[in-house]
Amino acid sequence: MSLNRIGAIVLRQLYLLRASPVRVLPLFAWAAIDIVLWGFITRYLSTIVATGINFVSILLGAVLMWDFFGRVMHGVTTAFLEDVWSRNFLNLFASPLLISEYLTGLVVTSILTSLVGLVVMLVLASAAFGLSFAAYGAMFLPFLLVLFLFGIALGVFSSAVVLRLGPASEWFVWPVPALLSPFAGVFYPLDTLPAWMQAVGYLLPPSYVFEGMRAIVLDGAFAGQLLAWSVALALLYIVLACWFFLRVYRHAVRTGLIARYSAESLS
Repeated sequence: MSLNRIGAIVLRQLYLLRASPVRVLPLFAWAAIDIVLWGFITRYLSTIVATGINFVSILLGAVLMWDFFGRVMHGVTTAFLEDVWSRNFLNLFASPLLISEYLTGLVVTSILTSLVGLVVMLVLASAAFGLSFAAYGAMFLPFLLVLFLFGIALGVFSSAVVLRLGPASEWFVWPVPALLSPFAGVFYPLDTLPAWMQAVGYLLPPSYVFEGMRAIVLDGAFAGQLLAWSVALALLYIVLACWFFLRVYRHAVRTGLIARYSAESLS
């Protein structure tokens, strides 16, 4: 892979952000709104429930991590959709650019944009609501990495779906984190769910992440087995997502879809 070509993909996204300040606002605005909303919810719960449970660490921490996962996924798909909206695929793939280089550029773009949202969320949650990750310690980082890896996998998979079904299918992309959250047990243990939802939850890396984080906050125990399962599943999904994107791309080239890509393309 060529670092120059990967850098060119990233540089294009940075130029888009620099040229339009409106594109910068969503990087942190929605994250800030979520933190403020859930921050006051956790503060209210702490005043009416005398259980000694730290709702800030459990609920607000969960919101922050789930928003980070959504930022990562949407970072990949938004960078991809910029090429969809500008009908830029022929320009890209008529060049020596490799699929691996293109996907790597999208991932690096997602890292940069999601870090902006993460920093804003951390600063706001700490300054306004006293959220301290000292309760998690260094154990917080590997779980955050799992959410990052799974976000990348879903971002690549969602981009492949849009490439296969056409730009009109982009509405599939935006609600994915919300659709997964009930199964992932973001705010409650998986055993709260009915059996069929638990079965789905066990296939999702975030479910192990949030079970592990609750174990750290409530019991002070590091669930190494949960972390191992979540890492293995996240890496598996990244491999499958990249394989799926490559298959869809080859189909688009073979059938000529990539040359006649339009808002109504479905084949």
